[in-house]
Amino acid sequence: MKRILSGIVCLASLIAADAHAAPPAVYNWNGFYAGLNLGYSWGNSSTTQSFSDSASGALLSSGTSGFDMTGVIGGGQAGYNWQRMNWVFGVEADFQGSGQKGNNTAVCAGGTLAAAPFNGACTPGHIGDTAPFNTPGVPVVFGLNQSLEWFGTIRGRVGTTFTPVILGYVTGGLAYGEVSTSGAVSGTNITGPQGTNVVVLTSAATSFGDRSTRAGWTLGCGLEGLIGANWSARAEYLYIDLGTVSGTAITPVTSPSGASVAVRYSSHVTDNIFRVGFNYRFGGL
Repeated sequence: MKRILSGIVCLASLIAADAHAAPPAVYNWNGFYAGLNLGYSWGNSSTTQSFSDSASGALLSSGTSGFDMTGVIGGGQAGYNWQRMNWVFGVEADFQGSGQKGNNTAVCAGGTLAAAPFNGACTPGHIGDTAPFNTPGVPVVFGLNQSLEWFGTIRGRVGTTFTPVILGYVTGGLAYGEVSTSGAVSGTNITGPQGTNVVVLTSAATSFGDRSTRAGWTLGCGLEGLIGANWSARAEYLYIDLGTVSGTAITPVTSPSGASVAVRYSSHVTDNIFRVGFNYRFGGL
């Protein structure tokens, strides 16, 4: 909510700026329009990464952290306005390509030699016949990469004209987009009869990928001004919430029970967007 308010305050402060245009004596905002935009996005993925026993479902380790998903965005928009006195009502749809991406790493802790059986949270240890062959369970590393491949919105707009050629508005509605997730898990399996000095360490790793199209909501505000003839320029802030994406993978890493370790992620994806653009309104002044 703080990000939403800060964006609205930021854009509202632009209202005092000059339009730097040569406006006609009379202008109304009625009609269809279309245009292009370019901007930057400061997204966030609030993600829980967990490790569990694939046979029993017992949770072995879990952690939650937020990581940034930032990048350049660009696309196009089209809409329709109705003007009644100083009030302007409209609908708008846009579609954006996105370069936003981020990553995070979770680690399931390994064991120590403080006390037998030297297990880690996710992997078993080995008890040797002699102390030099005691081996603690090895940590398991779960790396996660996420990107917002594309997104779009379908929104209503309500605004007022501060002058005939300067429009301030609030906007909100449906947001949708595709979140791409890839993960890599690595660990070490320890094998050999307990109580002997026979111990074998074998690397174990796997990777996976998911794509999920999600729908959510958006809220924001903007400022638009005529720059000549049927052309206008705009600056706009949007907050987007795409909800939660999640996935599970079974790994070749062996848990203390002897079953495979399973990993899971659950990510709540949100976005803060600032963009500028141009519109062309079809029809006369």
